[in-house]
This record gives sequence, C-alpha cells and structure tokens, in this order.
Amino acid sequence: MSSAPAPASASQPPAFRDPALPLRKRVDDLLSRLTPDERIAMLHQHVPAVPRLGLAAFRTGSEALHGVSWMGVATVFPQAVGLGATWDEDLVRRVAEAVSVELRAFHHHRTPAVGDGPHSLQAWAPVLNLLRDPRWGRNEEGYSEDPVHTARLGEAYCRGLAGDHPAYLRTAPVLKHFLAYNNEDDRCTTSSGVRPRVLHEYDLAAFRPVVASGAATGAMAAYNLVNGRPCHVSPLIENELRRWARPTGHELFVVSDAEAPSNLVDPEHYFDDHAESHAAALKAGIDSFTDHDEDSATPVGRLREALERGLTTQADVDRAVRRQLELRFRLGEFDPDLDPYAGIGPEVIDCPEHRALARHAATESVVLLKNDGLLPLDPARTPRIAVIGPLADTLCEDWYSGTMPYQVTVADGLAAALGAHGGEVVRVEGADRVALRSRTTGELLGKTAFDVTDWGRGMLTLRAADTGHYLSLKDDDATVAADQKGLKNWFVKETFRMEPAGADTVLLRSVFTGRYAAVDPTDGHVTVTADAPDAAERWERELLRDGAAEARAAAGAADAAVVVLGNHPMVNGRETEDRADIDLPATQEELLRTVAAVRPETALVVMSSYPYAVDWADEHLPAVAWTSHGGQETGHALAAVLLGEADPAGRLPQTWYRGDDPLPDPLDYDIIKAGWTYQYHPAAPLYPFGHGLSYTDFSYRDLRLSRPSTGPDGAVDVTVTLVNTGARAGSEVVQLYVRALDARHEAPGLRLADFRKTRLEPGESSEVTFRLPAERLAHWDVATSAFTVDPGGYEIIVARSAGHPVLTAPLTVTGTAPAPRGVVERRTLAVDFDDYADVTLVDATRTDGDAVTPTDLTRPGTLIFRDVDLSGAVRIEAETAREDAGPGDARLVVEVGDHVLAELDVPLTGDRHAWRTIAGELDGPPEGVHDLRLTLHGDFRLSAFRFGTPGGAD
Repeated sequence: MSSAPAPASASQPPAFRDPALPLRKRVDDLLSRLTPDERIAMLHQHVPAVPRLGLAAFRTGSEALHGVSWMGVATVFPQAVGLGATWDEDLVRRVAEAVSVELRAFHHHRTPAVGDGPHSLQAWAPVLNLLRDPRWGRNEEGYSEDPVHTARLGEAYCRGLAGDHPAYLRTAPVLKHFLAYNNEDDRCTTSSGVRPRVLHEYDLAAFRPVVASGAATGAMAAYNLVNGRPCHVSPLIENELRRWARPTGHELFVVSDAEAPSNLVDPEHYFDDHAESHAAALKAGIDSFTDHDEDSATPVGRLREALERGLTTQADVDRAVRRQLELRFRLGEFDPDLDPYAGIGPEVIDCPEHRALARHAATESVVLLKNDGLLPLDPARTPRIAVIGPLADTLCEDWYSGTMPYQVTVADGLAAALGAHGGEVVRVEGADRVALRSRTTGELLGKTAFDVTDWGRGMLTLRAADTGHYLSLKDDDATVAADQKGLKNWFVKETFRMEPAGADTVLLRSVFTGRYAAVDPTDGHVTVTADAPDAAERWERELLRDGAAEARAAAGAADAAVVVLGNHPMVNGRETEDRADIDLPATQEELLRTVAAVRPETALVVMSSYPYAVDWADEHLPAVAWTSHGGQETGHALAAVLLGEADPAGRLPQTWYRGDDPLPDPLDYDIIKAGWTYQYHPAAPLYPFGHGLSYTDFSYRDLRLSRPSTGPDGAVDVTVTLVNTGARAGSEVVQLYVRALDARHEAPGLRLADFRKTRLEPGESSEVTFRLPAERLAHWDVATSAFTVDPGGYEIIVARSAGHPVLTAPLTVTGTAPAPRGVVERRTLAVDFDDYADVTLVDATRTDGDAVTPTDLTRPGTLIFRDVDLSGAVRIEAETAREDAGPGDARLVVEVGDHVLAELDVPLTGDRHAWRTIAGELDGPPEGVHDLRLTLHGDFRLSAFRFGTPGGAD
C-alpha cells in the first residue's frame, strides 16, 4: 500500500510538485493522492485528467519511426530500413533528434483530431525486430537482419529521441515489437518457435544492449505468440526486459499493441474471458492497454472486474501506474518552468535545417549494388536522360510516414541537376493508358481514361488521366470514384484486378472486397457489388497509350536511361500482409528489359521497402542501385549519387537473395536450422549483407591484434589501416566479423562484431581500431543456460561485406574446455536440445516455461542432446502433459546410439498445461559420455527430464 500523502496547504504545494525532491518520492506522493478508481483509469491508452490534482489528460503513443506520423505535414526521412543502410549512428541520432523536436512542437502547438489532451510525447519507435525474412510485410520498419547492427542504430535513434538532459526527456522512446515478430499473415495467431540459442543470440540480442544502455524508456509487446504463448503475457517482459533495465535506475513502461489485449480471448482463445486475459497481461508487465481506441470504458471495465474477482491486486495496478507517472515526470509535465524543451515552437516543423538533414539522410542511404562504369553519369556525355518507370516521377508514403511537405521525385532531382548543365530529362511512367467502356451502356468508367500500374500479383491501381487521382471504392454505397490523391489508409480501397473476359474485354474486381463492378442497365449506375463473374459488367478495354512502347521510344532517343522500379508501400507487402515472393512485378521486369534492349546505358534504381531478386538486371545491366522510400528529398539524393555529386555511401542492411534460391518457410524462426540471414544461409546471395560500392577505391592493410590470445573475460584491440586509393573522396564501412573454428555447437559462418563508417579524401589513410571483448565471441550454452566463450581458435575478419572478406587474423581464447553435459540428478529442460527434428515449441503453462511436442502426429519428434554424461544413471523421469487420448498411443523413447534405454507410456493429464512426472528404469545403465536421443511418439508435451542414480532423491 502507498503511504498517506503529506498534507498540502494553500501556501505549500504538494510534494509531487517539488522538483527538488527525488523522482521516486515525487512519484510516491502523487500515487498516494490518486483514488483507486483514478489509478485503474490510468491503465488505458487515453488517461483522463484529474482536475482536483491539476493532472492533465495524458495519452500514450505517437508514431515517430522516420518522422512524425499521422499529425499532418512533417519532415519525412528515409524509411527505417533506409536509415539502416546508412550504417551511421551519428546520422541516425540526428534524424531522431529532428523527429523528436517536431513531435515536441506538435505536442505544444497542434490539437489532436481525436481524444483529450495533447499529442503524446511517448514516441513509439524505433522498431528492433530483425529482418530475418525479406518477405515480411513490415520489412521497411526495421533496420537490419543483424542484431548488433540493429541494436547500435536503435540505441542511436533512442538517444536522439530522448535528448541529453540529465533529468528531462525530449520524448520517450518505446521499442517495438517485443518479441520475434517477423510475419504479418495471421500475425495474431501464429507462434514464433524460438529455441534458447536463437532467443538469446538473435532476437533478444537486438533489444538487450538498447535497454541496458538506458536509452529506451519503454517497449511495446508484439501481436504474435512465442513458443505458443502470446507476447502480451510473456514472462520475458519481466525476466529479460525489466531485468536489463534495472541497473539504469529507471523502469520500462510497457504498452500493448493496438487491440492486442482483446486478441488474447478472440482470436487467440488463450483465455476464456477478458477480465482473466487483462489480468494476466497486467501481471505479466503490460502497463498501458491500447484497446478500443479512445473508448476506455471497456478495457478499464475489464480491469476493474479482474480486480473485483481477485485476479489482480491493487499492488498490480499501482505498479503499472507508478511506471506511467515516472515517465510523465521525466517528460517535464509537472515542471513546465524547468522543462528545457517546453519552448520549442511550431517553426521547427519542416524547417530548413530538417529539410537539409532529410536530404543528407536520403543521400547517405543510397546503395550502389553494381557498377560497370556507367555511373556516375556525366552530364556532358549524357545530356538527355530518360527517367522511366512507375516510381520515376512519384514518391510514396508508407503507413508510418508523416505527410510530406513537398516531393522531389527522381525525375525532378535529375531535371534540376541536369538543367544546371544544359541537359534535360524525359519522364515516362511506362504505364498503359486505357479506356474502360461499359458493354451495357457504352459509357466510359469514370468518364475518363486511366493510367494502369501493376504492382505485382495482379494488383492494379487506376489513375485518372485527367486529374491524376486514383480510382477508389466508396464505403457508403459501393460506388467508385477517381478522387484519391494517393494511397494511404489502413484499408486500401484503390487496388483492383482486371480479369480477362474475352477479346479486349475485362471484369473489374476490387481487391478489398473481392466483388466485381456491375452496371445497373436502367440508370447506368456503377457499383462494386457483384459476387460472381456471371453478374459482373463486361468492360471493353481500349489501349490508348502503350506504356512499354512509349518507354522504348524515350530510351532510344536518350543518351542514358534510369529505370525506377519497386513497390508501393501500401500494396502487397505491408502491415497485415506479407509478400509471397521476392520477384519484381512481371510488368516491371518486362519494362526494364524493353528499355535495356534499346538503350544499353541503362541504370536500374530499385526504390523499395525490401529486397528484390534482380538477377536479370545484375547480369545484363551496367549499373544497379537501391534506395528505400527516402522521403521528401529522395530525388535530390538520387540525383546527387547518380551524377556523382555524392559518393554512394549506403551499405545493405540485409541479404538480397537470388531468385532461384528457395527461401525457408516464413514461419520458421530458427535461423540456425532453417538457414536464415548471412550468418547461416548456405547459398551465395545476389548481394550480401553489408554490400555497397563506391566511386572511389579503398585498400586495407596491416591488420593486427593487440595480443594473439585472451581469456574468456578479456579483450583485444583490432587495428586495421584503411586507405582511399582512388581519385575522389568517399565513405567506407569497415566491418569486423568473427568466426569460431572447430566449434562444438553449430556456429554461424560469420557474425558481425563491430563496424565503423569512415570518410576519406583521396590518398588519405586512417587507422581504425576496434575494442573486441571476448564476450562478442560468446554463444548461448544450452547445457548451462548462460552465455559462454569456449576456449579454442577464432578468426577475426575485416570485410567490405559479409561476402567480401579482406583481411583475417587468428585469435586464441584460453581456458578450460567445457565438461560433458551433466544430466544425472539434474533437471534438464526439453527445449535445451542441441538438435531436433519434427518438433514444435509450445508453452508449458500460461505464465511460464516452454515445452516441445511433435509437429505432425504421423511422424515422431526427435530431440538430440550431445556429449551427455550418463555415468551412474539408472532411471529417467520425464515431465509430460497429455490433454486427450487422440489418435494412437503416446510414448517417450530414450536412446543412446542404437540402444533403447527406456520406453515410457505417457498417461492422460486432461489439459495441455497439466503436468505429470512419469518414470522408468533404464535398460542396461550406460556409462560415460553419449549423444542422447529422445523420441516423442503421439500427441503429448514434454517439458523436462531427469536421470537418477541408485541413491538419488525420489
């Protein structure tokens, strides 16, 4: 219980208003003054005001991933994956600082469209989810496929958001989305199977350094489940996130994702009712419930019911409220006269300094993937450039973009730059212009022609030729109208399919509803209401302009062509929808080949949220570059790089796989066994992680270590000399990788340990030194449930990319070799295997623990535990759960080599979370060290096992 507050008099303000008091005392005092009802009301995203105490309304969460989102015009920087391509921590910090300054301006000077209180200063950014699968619909939101790279840039972004004042925050960064979230399809019900090594070495490794640094103030739980348990009730929130934060002196304020608390009941069916689920989330560490939008009555009512039913306690409520109050104090809410950021005015929004920074960030993020000498383009030799493609003269906003104050397209940027040299740009979209005429009425759809863009998988946008606006489906009456300037809505209603229905005849089908356009023969009214093709209108498709022919002509008449292809961030891969593959849309690929056939001097610019398989372009074109959707200054940035005003300084933050490379299943989160990322993928990629070319040349020499060996707790200095041997200034990202030699575990082929971006003038050299702690060589030891650095040989590698090592040096780690794994008279978790086949990781209980179960009941599941010392073992005990009889029997078989040690029948327990220990004597007790194999036959779960000795405990 909170202590009673000190009484306040008219002349003496309450203690929580006294900035001289320690923060904890101020929080304690304010909490004690709040009634139980006021406290529980604070658990919702929209927190009501408490006028009697002078507390204003408060809300959690403003989107601030690469600019202030959803509040109107604001500076728009490159997507997060583009910021990741800069490999520049200082630049990322400065971008975040600009974003936070603008968010402060919105907070003080702009009124929200919904809800009470000002815009939140809690910034829901950055995203630390790793880009394991390039098909992820939200790939654009992450920085990298690598945890070290992601953590470094994530910490930089947090520091930029938070500011550097010792007491007050400019904004409060919240890390998204905890944890192992990398698929959109069925994201609220899919479970990410993450075994301990992957959990600690990969997924947690992106969050751990950022939280431990103190740069983050909060985290958001993810929609998905991990090992069968929803992230919103995960014990990892307390056991990992908050444990890392404890030494910083501040607790993390953890928020739910939108509607995720309700998802715990439906669609996840993890709990029977909402009071139970909300109680579980609160006790697991969720402090704020983002649910039912600004309607707090329903979520707060559920939490109140949970309290009344004894599912939670007042202490649980107080703990969450305390974390919120601490954050509000740190944001200066109660000390407006002392808040160093309170004076930020609206003039900072889209100010000249932020425009310049947006241009610099976009320029630094451009990655040159291939160059056979075409780039940089010389305006004297190529005064006429054809800029071709669906993204040649348009920029796109993604769901988390702000509203761009202006747009400099690629064509705009090149036109401005070439114009200064007397050159010119020819702009060609390469889209067909068509007229769709009703067979029923003879009228044109929309009374206009349309420019049709194919974004892949048959998804088309139709833009009116007369206005440039997109055809859109209307909610109220299912009509269509060309009245949308762009695509940016949670429900995208501007995509259609044209399905063949005879010669030059099509059916028009809405992607959003799946229904077809129909025409009322009496009045000609067009509605998208037909459920089947038979009831759909037939539209005569007349080709008014051949986009490919126009592109061919423009390219043939130009000195060079720049073809800009890629994705629209709101179509196909996006939040709630993964990509099916990594291929360029077929029509875009055809357009590229058409242009290249007549103009060999063609450069491909891929503008996208994710990698594409551009195998043909890499083989046949002289130059290929990539940029993310880079924001308002994209065109200036690309023009600077293409024309050589700027050196291409970006490097890939994720692997670009080849088109014929069969990628693992999207739901296979085991990067080790599945072979994800540069660390484990067996096939050579098209472009490796860290790849990027420059217009100058760099050489590396004199790699040396400060010592040839170190202990497991030691460190070495790694020094290399970098020289710009070219004729112009440029940037190089020096990448330091490590590799374990003769590892006893399945070690990555390479693992990034450090990196440094260095800019050098021609002929300039720089000595780059990295401090390499031995802990960077550690792996998660499943035998001891801890990180360990094995003694033995390692290779230290300086590289231009994961696929381009330059120099290597050996390093020896000294120490005692690890002993065989002890399992006798010791409880061993089933998930702590060394290898496995045909098993799925599941939850042991609703609150804690993991277990395994066969993936397919027609095949047994297998667990392998290597180098197990079974000396003295005479029996085995196993903890099992079996909900119902199911098909066939259920048994656990224990083997070493070809010898069956025990075979245990698994009894019914009636519930998947009800556990029973079964036991059996070993047949021919083994001695010494063996590889142990456990085989699970039938429908049951195994959480742990234990071998016993004759004199061991029962």
